[in-house]
This record gives sequence, C-alpha cells and structure tokens, in this order.
Amino acid sequence: MHIASPRRRAAALGLATAAAIALVGCTSAAAPGESAAPTTTGAAAEPGQRLAIAYDGGLAVLDAVTLEQLADIPLPGFNRLNTAGDGEHAFVTTEGGFQVLATGADGSAPELTGTTFPATTPGHVVRHEGRTVLFDDGTGDFWAFDTDALLGAEGLPETTEFTSEAAHHGVAVELADGTMLSTLGDSESRSGVRVLDPQGEETARFEECPAVHGEGVAADEAVLFGCEDGVLTYVDGAFAKLESPDEFGRVGNAYVTDESAIAVVDYKDDPDAEGSLLHRVGFVDTAAADLDGAQLDVVDLPEGVEYTWRGVGRDAEGAAWLLGTDGALHRIDVETQAITASYPVIEAWEGPAEWQEAHPALVVDGDQAIVTEPAANAVHRIDLATGEVLATGTIEGTPNELALVG
Repeated sequence: MHIASPRRRAAALGLATAAAIALVGCTSAAAPGESAAPTTTGAAAEPGQRLAIAYDGGLAVLDAVTLEQLADIPLPGFNRLNTAGDGEHAFVTTEGGFQVLATGADGSAPELTGTTFPATTPGHVVRHEGRTVLFDDGTGDFWAFDTDALLGAEGLPETTEFTSEAAHHGVAVELADGTMLSTLGDSESRSGVRVLDPQGEETARFEECPAVHGEGVAADEAVLFGCEDGVLTYVDGAFAKLESPDEFGRVGNAYVTDESAIAVVDYKDDPDAEGSLLHRVGFVDTAAADLDGAQLDVVDLPEGVEYTWRGVGRDAEGAAWLLGTDGALHRIDVETQAITASYPVIEAWEGPAEWQEAHPALVVDGDQAIVTEPAANAVHRIDLATGEVLATGTIEGTPNELALVG
C-alpha cells in the first residue's frame, strides 16, 4: 500500500518544471518565482473588497461594494475561481494549474500574475486555520502551504507535498494540529477518506462513503464529506456516518461556518435526474451525541423553488441563504430548518443543462449578499435584512463563477 509522505521544499526548486509551468491567456511564460507581464484594462483604485468574476474568455474584477468594474483580463476557456483567503489574491483554476490573480484589494491594479501552482487537472482549493490545500485531480497530488504565503512573495511559496494512492477527483483539508484528511479513490470510483498525521503517516481510514465529494469544517473542527448515500463526519478524531433517508441520497457540498455546529448540505435524491437543479436541502448537527448510523435530516423546498450548489451560503449569524429558481433569496433558520424570509432579487431562471454553464450564483458577505444574473450580464449586492438592492454592476461577458476577496 502506498502511504503519502509529505516533503517540504522550496516550490521554485521542486514544483516548477519547465513543462509544468504553462502560463495561459495573454501572459507570457515566466521562470519560477517571476511574474509574467499582466494583461489588464484596469488601474489602481482605493483599497477595499474586490469581486472577481469568471466569464467565457476572461476575468472581470469589480469593486465589491460599488460593483464598478476595475479590470477586464482576457483568459481563454472555462476558468474556475477560488478565494485565496489572504485578503488580496484569488486562484484561477485554468490550463496548467492554479494561477494566482492579484485582485487589487490592496489598492494596486488588478492583474493575472505569472505565478502558477502547476497541476495537470487542478481541482479543489480548501482553506482552514491559516493553511491552504490545492488538489490535482490528474495525479492525486496535493500541496499544503500557509494561506498568507503569497503576500509579498516572489514566485511560489514553500509547500508540503502529499501523494494519493491513485489519481481521482479529490479533496484534502489540513486541521489545526497538522492532521490531514484526504479522499480515497481512483479514475473509476471514490470510496472514502484517510487520516494522515503531521508526519504523513496514515492513522485511520473510512471506506464506506461512495462517490465521496466536497468537504466542510464546522464549529470545533467537525469535518464533513458528502457521500452518495449520506454524510461522513470526522469529529474528535473519529469517523461517523449519517445515512440518507432515501436509497440514493447524494450529498456533494457542505455549507458551514466556524461558529455553527450545524452544517447545511445539498441533496440529490434521483440518480437519473438530468441537469443540476435540486429541490431538497440537508442538515447535520455535528454536535449531536450520536452521529454514527443516524439519519440525515432532509427537508423539501416550496413548490417552484429549486437551486444548484452555487446558490447556497451562510451569513454572519449562521443562517443559510438559498438562491432559488424563482429568483428569490430565501433565508433558512438552521435550527428549525424553516424558511423565515424570502426576497425577490432577480428574474426567475432555469437550471443549466451542464454544471459548467453560467447560471445565477450567490456569495454571502456578512449581512449582505452578492448575486449574479447571467441573463442580464449583471451582478447585484443585496441587503439581507431588507432585500434591498444596494448596487448593480454589469460586465461584457456572462458571469459564471465568483470569488470575493478582501
């Protein structure tokens, strides 16, 4: 059996090979530790929050409060976005790896830098307790590093590298004490999660979580992973499995906060359903006395309200917000599992045929929210206390994925 062993190194020496650093878009190739010339139509602005938006063929960077566009950066292809967590950068999942976008939250001009974490098939980005983990689905390799390491750095930071037993669409998360949880699987299937100690030695595994996907860390470092028949938890050093109430009940994503013990999860009960729309939501109380063998709480949404994984978030008080196909934002009390408020914010919409297609997305920012409206190439900032639209902006492309930075 192949056990992952981490090795710390300067990324400029080990991660960056000439073949792997393939900088894409309109940047020119740069040596490890150097930045290629950025392509941007924007300029420096007052420091503050930034909103990065991926559209087909590029990236737009907006002032996250006024929604004024500050930069437009050409970048071919379908690109995904993740907040880096350091208040300045975002990761662009693109050809060649995880490319670093400087958003200009510090007052500088936004730019797609020449710094790329090489990956054959870049996948999940996970931030927790000051550490970031990047997962390469094409190899099963993943890298952990300090979340703030990109600030003021030239090139790639020092990382700890891990390997999986086989390449798969996976995810890993590092806990505060250095324990690493990473998924198990191969190109054909995924089965569970293993535990690695800070030295990279395996200490435990759980292999009864078919189609394991996604992760979330709730209060007191209770970790959740989705399965196609429930939710796998790792609490106080032990695995426990909650079963779905249906024969097929797939969970793919968890929506959590550091303060709430209750996790909200998406839920699919029909394996033959086409498209990405969902009509039920799940809840996991990670502080419950006995999780193992318990049944996952699942509730139905009102008639005519469906959602996708891009349309759920948690606010500053732990409430869940869901962007429905009816065009409304719905507040869900996670204790009672009931909808307590609904605000119409955009026109009603239909679900995408393929998950990559642009469709409305939600990012919750404290007591406000940012919602995209692809049909109008628009993005809105919403007051969650009243449903009032505080600002609206538009971009040239159709907004797809979002990253809120700063």
